[in-house]
Amino acid sequence: MTATLHILERLTGFDTVSRNSNLELAAYVEGFLVERGFAVMRLPSPDGSKTGLYAEKGPGGQGILLSAHTDVVPVDGQDWTRDPFRLTRDGSRVYGRGSTDMKGYVASALALADRAAKAELKEPLKIALSYDEEVGCVGIQEMLERLALLIGKPRACFVGEPTEMKVAIGHKGKAALRAVCHGQSGHSALAPNLTNALHLAGDFLAELRALQEDFAANGARDAAYAVPYSTVHVGKMIGGTALNIVPDRAELTFEYRHLAADRGEDILARIHAAAERVSSRFPAKACIEVEQYNAYPGLDVSADSPVVPFAQKLAQSHTTTKVAFGTEAGFFDQLGIPTVVCGPGSMEGQGHKPDEYLELSQLSQCDAMMDRILEDLTT
Repeated sequence: MTATLHILERLTGFDTVSRNSNLELAAYVEGFLVERGFAVMRLPSPDGSKTGLYAEKGPGGQGILLSAHTDVVPVDGQDWTRDPFRLTRDGSRVYGRGSTDMKGYVASALALADRAAKAELKEPLKIALSYDEEVGCVGIQEMLERLALLIGKPRACFVGEPTEMKVAIGHKGKAALRAVCHGQSGHSALAPNLTNALHLAGDFLAELRALQEDFAANGARDAAYAVPYSTVHVGKMIGGTALNIVPDRAELTFEYRHLAADRGEDILARIHAAAERVSSRFPAKACIEVEQYNAYPGLDVSADSPVVPFAQKLAQSHTTTKVAFGTEAGFFDQLGIPTVVCGPGSMEGQGHKPDEYLELSQLSQCDAMMDRILEDLTT
């Protein structure tokens, strides 16, 4: 793993927290791949402060696509005992922000690219790197129209989020929403004569809780998930400016994560209906405006799909799993590309935590999978 660890050390040294630019990391990766004969295309963000990359080497054909994101979550407020942006080794682990999520996989993919440069490929090796995955899969959505024209139809796509090298064939889809509740402002001494926006927000919150309870009791179920039904979660509610002023505005930020059997558009329709029910209980000028500001698709690969035994052979994993967190895999799946999620590390154990680390045994398994991918592309 010497080459992989050297690359991971370089990648960890770039502070690519999502609020920052990733251009320095992208320049390093681009130079690395160009030196090894890859054709590399930049896919910049609309404002040019960040960029995705698509790289390919080999003859024409379907090939295999490796997908990853380059951004990491913040370290602010976390109790780190070491520099998060310097890779450090301690026994059987390497520590650093992104070591598990997911620069370890990126390093392994680049080490494969180095080996592929010296091999006679019969099919192309394709690599797609995105930005802003950690803030709702924003980058891949901005890249996708251009990326789809470049990648064609690979035989398989491996999204390298941490699964402990198990082959993950599913995760829930997600939508992020904002509800703005409008009431009437005035002196609190006259509160009964006014429409308190927080009252609308509270009633709407109760409706969302009832929706969650209905999913838990009566909704579709998939026992492969730790939470086997679709979920609704309110993460933030704000409103009001002072105790003696009736608030005329309150806001809730919330999400739903849904199984494949529960269509997102149906859930959204139920949420809008709940907002209408609450609004109808108040004077005519009171209302709730619901806006969906981000969403990404789920992944639901049939266990009978040919990509599953193929991925299991390459990963040397005899089981499949479904993960609680979202990934970019659903976007590739929607393009008709057979896609699974498989990468080193544990999201539950290390993802987004202080002193994030990656077990070297996991990285070794990933490198071995990459060797088998290279063998597949050369035979």
